Amino acid sequence: MKEKQPNFSRLLVGTDDSRDAQLAFKYAINYAAKNDAELFIVSVLESDEMNIYQALDDDYIHGEKAELKTHLLSYKETAKKTGVKHVQTVIAEGDPGKTIVNEVIPHIKPDLLVVGSFDKTGISKHFGSQAAYMAKYSPIPVLVMR
Repeated sequence: MKEKQPNFSRLLVGTDDSRDAQLAFKYAINYAAKNDAELFIVSVLESDEMNIYQALDDDYIHGEKAELKTHLLSYKETAKKTGVKHVQTVIAEGDPGKTIVNEVIPHIKPDLLVVGSFDKTGISKHFGSQAAYMAKYSPIPVLVMR
């Protein structure tokens, strides 16, 4: 007996500069374009990456957010060029896994979360373990790319 495949109409994709996150992003934009799905692109500003002086410096945080916003706008343009009609970007702050599961998903109400899988260095060094956290605690299906 052939089972009906799920048809996701609201995708949330977690982005950073890692290879796996790029694969997740490519999958999400191709799926959204092919299935006329809404696409939400999220990136999380990780406060644990900042030292105490940076965390207390509003100018530093504002600069980090501005850089992240510019980065997300380039992802949005790429998605639109691929044929995605409905694209939005989201910037959140905190621990990526917990923030996406506890704040972003309830607010956006997507029906699929797409993320990369491996640990990295730099701003997203915990995203691999974050992917495991999201897969375990997310209230929606999670596709982990690698």
